[in-house]
Amino acid sequence: MARRYFGTDGIRGLANSLPMTSETALKVGMAAGKLFSNGQRRHRVVIGKDTRLSGYMIESALMSGFTAVGMDVFLLGPMPTPAVAMLTRSLRADLGVMISASHNPSEDNGIKLFDPDGYKLSDEAESRIEALMVAPTDQLLAPAARIGRAKRIESAQERYIEYAKRTLPRDIRLNDLRVVIDCANGAGYQVAPDALWELGAEVIKIGVEPNGHNINLKCGSTAPEAVCEKVREMRADIGVSLDGDADRVVIVDEKGRIVDGDQIMAVIAESWHQRGRLTAGGIVATVMSNLGLERYLSEIGLAMVRTPVGDRYVMEHMRKHGYNVGGEQSGHIVLSDFTTTGDGLVTALQVLSVVVGTGRPVSEVCKRFEPLPQILQNVPYQNGAPLDQDLVKEAIDRGKARLGGNGRLVIRPSGTEPVIRVMAEGDDERLVHQVVGDIADAVRKAAALAA
Repeated sequence: MARRYFGTDGIRGLANSLPMTSETALKVGMAAGKLFSNGQRRHRVVIGKDTRLSGYMIESALMSGFTAVGMDVFLLGPMPTPAVAMLTRSLRADLGVMISASHNPSEDNGIKLFDPDGYKLSDEAESRIEALMVAPTDQLLAPAARIGRAKRIESAQERYIEYAKRTLPRDIRLNDLRVVIDCANGAGYQVAPDALWELGAEVIKIGVEPNGHNINLKCGSTAPEAVCEKVREMRADIGVSLDGDADRVVIVDEKGRIVDGDQIMAVIAESWHQRGRLTAGGIVATVMSNLGLERYLSEIGLAMVRTPVGDRYVMEHMRKHGYNVGGEQSGHIVLSDFTTTGDGLVTALQVLSVVVGTGRPVSEVCKRFEPLPQILQNVPYQNGAPLDQDLVKEAIDRGKARLGGNGRLVIRPSGTEPVIRVMAEGDDERLVHQVVGDIADAVRKAAALAA
């Protein structure tokens, strides 16, 4: 059955427009609650959210749906996505829910679901929820005596802060570091600065004044210029920039230069390898990670496996094959010794531990390889399937032939917005630009023909 609601990362869309309406959220709560309720015992669901105005509406609708089918609801309030995953396990819940559209603008919102072990639901489970969403309501509702209760977990922030701190050895302290933290006016705006402060850092906070509308607005990991500027202004040792739900991170060195997820994975993989902690002899990355990372890891005796884009696919491969480091170039890093999904704060702490342990500046610690020129264009489309058109296929074939064995080409539709992502990389920057431009032009022509 074709999926109507769920995409590559849960349900996402413009708030108060299909599919991201209170009615949809109510149906999700009822359907997911029914699917994850087995037997006569009381069942629990954990609900967290970021700071979007529409979060109140969606939270209330989900809560109504879950309680209607007999589930007890634990409300966390604004909390990072990884905190929801962790607390789902800690509170012995049957299901976890994060209300967030991650790095999207404030007008969007989304619903992500986690299983009892804190992992994102499989495609099969999401399809079963969709099937229940169209079932007659009277088949889902609990008897009056079995309606669920709702409770706010007041200690949620303290629990997550302590969990994040425990990912570092007890002898690691950040006392001599000045850290700029940009929380994107999002879910991590309280817990991330507090965790860094408790570890001893001098903390300079930006992006910590959410008003319901300013999440990711000229701040956070999608707009790292803000943290770069603040690092230079305050002469800080490091900048840490989270996204709206704090599951990804961008690092900025003491010179105000951006360190992306590929460099972060290289730092952590090499550090863990030296300490005998890295498993499976390498890491898991996506097709978007730079070829320079793959070459660097090969030089130090480590392998890199690529998956489709999406942290869920990275995590699935890690679980199946025993890897404990994986992630995306965007800064969505999964460290499965600690987490079941990306965690921006925990990832930043691992980088900080290397900085403290080596006594070297971030600019040296986080410059492990020289990236190959990599060009990405997003080409909007509204109708049809441009990649199926002959002129696009021919342009892609020509691009592959021109790059040969000295580069890579990745063309894919976005899972979260109506664009085709055209990416190429190689040793010859001019050639890479030409290849991307030619394919992007072909996609635009195909999209125009389908309009």
